[in-house]
Amino acid sequence: MCKFNKPQIPAGATADERRAIYFDALYSLDMNDKVEKRENLSYLSWANAWAEFKRAYPSATYRIVKDPITNLPYFADERTGIMVYTEVTVDEITHEMWLPVMNTSNKAMKLEPYTYKVYDKFKKEYVERMVEAASMFDINKTIMRCLVKNLAMFGLGLYIYAGEDIPEKMVEDNTIQQEPAPVQPKRTRKSRPIQQPVQEKYAGIRIALQQCKTQDSLMELYKQHQNEVTGNTEIKALFTERKLQLNQAV
Repeated sequence: MCKFNKPQIPAGATADERRAIYFDALYSLDMNDKVEKRENLSYLSWANAWAEFKRAYPSATYRIVKDPITNLPYFADERTGIMVYTEVTVDEITHEMWLPVMNTSNKAMKLEPYTYKVYDKFKKEYVERMVEAASMFDINKTIMRCLVKNLAMFGLGLYIYAGEDIPEKMVEDNTIQQEPAPVQPKRTRKSRPIQQPVQEKYAGIRIALQQCKTQDSLMELYKQHQNEVTGNTEIKALFTERKLQLNQAV
């Protein structure tokens, strides 16, 4: 795959214009041969990412942010988990990035192991899952992934985080050359997926919500399913509806 080639900077370009040109050049760099696939997720090798970035910005520096109290390269909260931070500075611009320490199921890891409940649609009941305590190995991996994500803020590999397979191609004058989108065949009524009614789709969570008789029990259920609630407006609406019902019952 292609290596970074320094773009031509027009005479008289301002600092912002120069940064924009470098951003476009980094964003258009194809890094697919350096991407690793794990658990259906794409990861860009930190060593290759840093090597390409230094070709663009030889004076680039990075910093791993440490907890000023413990002097350790992570920040831990017993309730929410562990977070790491990095900073990358180039051309008098500093971007900060953060990333939680997670297991292979994208569950937040903590300093102590813990369990959570998920609804098993086959058993039709809630079952417990366990998240192991984070080790320094887990924290170290997260720091380096955070650094790669930090570099993406300057353009390098940003298309990967946007869910794209390849970067947008750039023409010689540093404008984006968009390829025509493929024509999608029209869906017929037969090919259209059937939307499952919300009441059937989330029958299990509805039952669990009805079993919550107090705001405290509702909050406990919310914490157990916080990831699902945050990413799903329908489930969030069910929690809000139950909260209002409990408020009216008081």
